[in-house]
Amino acid sequence: MNPTSDTPTEQTEAAVPPQPEAAAGPDLATQLAELQARHTEVSDAFLRAKAEAENTRRRAEEEMAKARRFAVEGFAESLLPVKDSLEAAIAIQNATPEQLLEGVHATLRQLSQALERNRVMAIAPPAGTRFDPHQHQAISVVPAEQEPNTVVAVLQKGYLIAERVLRPALVTVSAPK
Repeated sequence: MNPTSDTPTEQTEAAVPPQPEAAAGPDLATQLAELQARHTEVSDAFLRAKAEAENTRRRAEEEMAKARRFAVEGFAESLLPVKDSLEAAIAIQNATPEQLLEGVHATLRQLSQALERNRVMAIAPPAGTRFDPHQHQAISVVPAEQEPNTVVAVLQKGYLIAERVLRPALVTVSAPK
């Protein structure tokens, strides 16, 4: 055989190696099937997580709505004994002033306890306390024998509810010297 007698087609066919796709065909098909299964699995997990997040958001919104609707329930419940005491005092026809005063003091204690249980605390700064514009409202400035800009007297108590000022204390403040 003469090497020059070969046609270019014969040389090309002989020099071409087998196609890698043909050898790797089953491996790619397996990989594709695995990836499709994994995609289905991840898609399912995503949809479940999305649904769970939506359910959690919906439950949180429902709980917030309930909390707003019934926020005063505990406070109202703690005030009911105060109302009962006042009604009982009114029902007594021939009460002496001493009995009425004793009942008023007892009712005031009940009210104070109810407020404290619900974190409503009085602001009543003692004389000499530094004036705090966040908790006090100065009604007047008076000359006094104490440090300037300090509380001289409390005209009306203020109140905090859970660390927030509900009403500032009305105070007189010492004038600068």
